Amino acid sequence: MKARDLGIPFEGQTGKYNSITDVSGVEVGHCTLIEGKGNLIVGKGPIRTGVTAIFPYGKKTNRVYAAIYSYNGNGEMTGSHWINESGQLKGPICLTNTHSVGVVRDAIIQWRIQNNFYTTPVFWGLPVVAETYDGILNDINGFHIKKEHVFLALDEAQGGPVKEGSVGGGTGMICHGFKGGVGTSSRRVGNCTIGIYVQANYGVREHLTIAGVPAGKELTKNKPKISLSKGQTSLQSEESGSIIAVIATDAPLLPYQLKRMVKRVPAGLARVGGYGGHTSGDIFLAFSTANIISDSSGNLINTVKSLVDNQLSPFFKAIIEATEEAIINALVNAETMTGINDNIVYALPHDELLTILRKYNRIIV
Repeated sequence: MKARDLGIPFEGQTGKYNSITDVSGVEVGHCTLIEGKGNLIVGKGPIRTGVTAIFPYGKKTNRVYAAIYSYNGNGEMTGSHWINESGQLKGPICLTNTHSVGVVRDAIIQWRIQNNFYTTPVFWGLPVVAETYDGILNDINGFHIKKEHVFLALDEAQGGPVKEGSVGGGTGMICHGFKGGVGTSSRRVGNCTIGIYVQANYGVREHLTIAGVPAGKELTKNKPKISLSKGQTSLQSEESGSIIAVIATDAPLLPYQLKRMVKRVPAGLARVGGYGGHTSGDIFLAFSTANIISDSSGNLINTVKSLVDNQLSPFFKAIIEATEEAIINALVNAETMTGINDNIVYALPHDELLTILRKYNRIIV
């Protein structure tokens, strides 16, 4: 389901799937782990977590231009230093929970070696792995993500429609006091496409804004029921948690242009009610598939193309629109989840939300 299917209005024209996979070559795969119930027993569960894999250009070894922007840096995205230095990205991007970054990173390297996913005689890799915290619902210190789960997400990555909500890396996430997770959206800009994928685990209920309506202030029922264990982070009255965003485009953009574009994600985040609180990890990555960078040592010159800078404004606007819609898609698709210690986080109530949108004359059906 897409938020548009409920009649929620959004600006802009989407691609075929309204997904990051509308950018040709982009593939997405998930591995979702949901096991057990009851009180937390570290190492046993309950388990509510997973891994998401995103390939920028299919299961190929091509490098593409990329850029990263940290809106608030209380989070992790491995491999970011080399992207900032070189402006290039090679290999898949994975998203998971905070305490599984290391095993996912190592597993990507193993997967690349086993699948000959490299071109140089001496292989080295700096995988990109980003995280958000799922320890309210998941036994995060049980380290349940294993190599085989990462391999599954990588192997199953494909184009076409993408599952959203409580799947993959977004399985145990919470957004604006509702069940969160992963969401995606896309926009057409002339002959080009921009797609965004978010793992949304941030925000305060009262700040949630949908279609310009203060929905969070109106939705006062079914607030999370949380019983904390030692060492857990609570849901606070101020913004905590994190959001990761991955942006793909087939527009011919150079790293400095991608940097300018990825900086517009916070404007879309703000439309929904996020502001990058002190403990929030808000880290965003953008890449372009228009210029494929050769790995051949025989090529001394790369011939590239790029848009002129005065053509970028429509892309900035498209990123803002798609970010807003991707977050709402995550909320619309996520289902109520009971996790550790019988903690319950409720899904965004569709019917009640539509009633509120009609009250403000914002519903379109």
